[in-house]
Amino acid sequence: MRKAFLERIKAGEVLVSDGATGTNLQMRGLLAGKSGEVWVLENPLEILRLVSDFVAAGSDIVLTCTFGASRLQLGHIGLADKTEQINRTAVALARRGVEGSQAWVAGSMGPIGEMLQPFGSMTLEEAEAAYLEQARVLAEAGVDLIVVETMFDIGEALVAVRAVRAACDLPLVCSFSYDRGTKTMMGISPTKAANAFEPFGVNMLGINCGRSLDENLAALKELRSVTSLPIWFKPNAGLPSTGGLGNLGYDLTPERMAAPVNLWIAAGAQVIGGCCGTSPEHLKAIARVVKKQA
Repeated sequence: MRKAFLERIKAGEVLVSDGATGTNLQMRGLLAGKSGEVWVLENPLEILRLVSDFVAAGSDIVLTCTFGASRLQLGHIGLADKTEQINRTAVALARRGVEGSQAWVAGSMGPIGEMLQPFGSMTLEEAEAAYLEQARVLAEAGVDLIVVETMFDIGEALVAVRAVRAACDLPLVCSFSYDRGTKTMMGISPTKAANAFEPFGVNMLGINCGRSLDENLAALKELRSVTSLPIWFKPNAGLPSTGGLGNLGYDLTPERMAAPVNLWIAAGAQVIGGCCGTSPEHLKAIARVVKKQA
């Protein structure tokens, strides 16, 4: 029988997450600028195929295609009334994709797409209501854990974490994007993130997206030096460049991306995958290194 996610984390195992959702769907025909969540309803077989490809590549954890599926985010593309349907369907597709494997399904929750007051017009109450609704639906639909990811503002991330904890007691990851090297666009460092979130019932702290592998590794080392929590680590497959049809390409081959995996493990990463540009082929190369350490 499959061990519980946190049981394996507490035992010190290094696990493999999945790769990118958006950039892989673009490679499979999703138009640049179009939300992947639209395909949950319009092209579910492609969502299912991507999950299955990641599992076949060695993923122990796959994320749902719900990064932008809060009511507020979906409202920007005219799909607010489909919020529950999209989240439930995305979980069902992920669960189908992991059938026959030991992989866990993680509910992905990203930023709401608007700045909170005083930097923007969004109130804390509006943001928390959106996160709470999404977290409840993801939990009810059957995810094994929840990942609040690609965060850049402590205020918004705290709102999201509080909402998840009000909705369920599932394992919870909170991951920041250090897209200014070792700080987020709002000036948050790994040290500030660790100090802010350890008291709030987060089970893992994370780093995802960001910039180069070297900069993400520097952020990882800083985070490890200031927290005892396990660390989730999903860097991009290098730096982006504009490809055909306006889609972004990333400059690292699978072999080059997998080359520093042992350094990530030595620096304290316990769940390792990839963010933007990370294909199933990249993930397979990463998994090969991780599983040699097991």
